[in-house]
Amino acid sequence: MNSIDPRILKFIHKHHVFTLATAKDNHPYVCSCFYSYSEKLGMLLFTSDLETRHGQEMLNQQQVAASIALETQIIGKIQGIQLTGKVYRLSGKEYDIALKNYLLRFPYAGFKDLILWGIVPDFIKMTHNQLGFGKKLIWTRE
Repeated sequence: MNSIDPRILKFIHKHHVFTLATAKDNHPYVCSCFYSYSEKLGMLLFTSDLETRHGQEMLNQQQVAASIALETQIIGKIQGIQLTGKVYRLSGKEYDIALKNYLLRFPYAGFKDLILWGIVPDFIKMTHNQLGFGKKLIWTRE
């Protein structure tokens, strides 16, 4: 399997909130979620209740999109990621691995029973202006 560029992984690990895009019947929806990333599972990990709009939409449509952005007004520092992938409600051994990973990042989340989800990326595009204006790093799952 082709490895994700370490500069992309560094950016993903540095941040903790992503915007998730879901859809139902051609009606898109976005929300913001806290996340951690598990290199062992190759997933962005997050929690969301089944009663939420995006929770319901993810149960019916696994293909999602997400973005992570560095907020800055300095053109030379602009960085951000857009990705697509499949989302899964985690269970079993994957859930156990994901829970340990997520709680390392967000220990206070352990006070509640968590429904954990994982996004397995199939495409990542990173804008990285620190490498040059408009520089893009592209990764696609083989």
